[in-house]
Amino acid sequence: MLGPVKNERISVVIPTFNRVVELRRALESVLRQTRPADEIIVVDDGSTDGTRNRIGCDFPAVKVLFQENRGVSSARNLGIAASCGAWIAFLDSDDAWLPGKLDIQLKELALHPEYKICHCDEIWIRSGVRVNPMKKHRKRGGWIFAHCLPICAISPSAAVLHRSVLDSVGLFDESLAACEDYDLWLRITSRYPVLYIDRPLIIKTGGHADQLSARYWGMDRFRIRALEKIIAAGHLNPADHRAASEMLVQKARIFSQGAQKRNRSEDVRKYEMLCTRYGSCK
Repeated sequence: MLGPVKNERISVVIPTFNRVVELRRALESVLRQTRPADEIIVVDDGSTDGTRNRIGCDFPAVKVLFQENRGVSSARNLGIAASCGAWIAFLDSDDAWLPGKLDIQLKELALHPEYKICHCDEIWIRSGVRVNPMKKHRKRGGWIFAHCLPICAISPSAAVLHRSVLDSVGLFDESLAACEDYDLWLRITSRYPVLYIDRPLIIKTGGHADQLSARYWGMDRFRIRALEKIIAAGHLNPADHRAASEMLVQKARIFSQGAQKRNRSEDVRKYEMLCTRYGSCK
């Protein structure tokens, strides 16, 4: 028997910044869905390329919100706050969905009402060429907190989640300049199992200069902050607490070694203190 998902509304939230060409492709992929979204919200995070006017004219059914440039977390949070669906799907403006994406995910969620978040496999395009993800990027489902510790294991564009999940764990952390999705997935997977569809339903593109991974050095420093947060929250079970502490020490030790090579004594002290503190928490 299908659960209530079948008749519930789903909102799509798309943050964007100076990507009007890529955004058109993303929106067209949403509009081609075999199960239409009930609401599409684009949050223009201070673009200067005419995004707001061009998308507003060419896609009249799309709700376009504008804010001064505050980052992707703020943009997503604004879209979530403005949305009305019980379910929320994210799409990065440089990615695209395959036509059956929403239909397949919502049907699977209806068949498995114990799950409140679902993600799927993806096709990777880097600098215009299809590439195979490395083994460490392999997706999975279930209780995947430990799997999410090394790197971001869920792509925002692949995720559909129930609004109650965000009510429980909170929204994207606007203080993180990058790895904000890693931070959110840690909070979610520490409390909820994840439904995984072993089928590529999105096209994930990369290799362009405006990606956060290209803009910020040392992405693991943001992951270390996220790990500190999830440990300090105090709700991890013993196994997850141990795994998170071990991962934090591993990442902090690597940063400390790098800082030593660059004679950054303050950073050396900072990350060595983290190693000492969380090494004793195993």
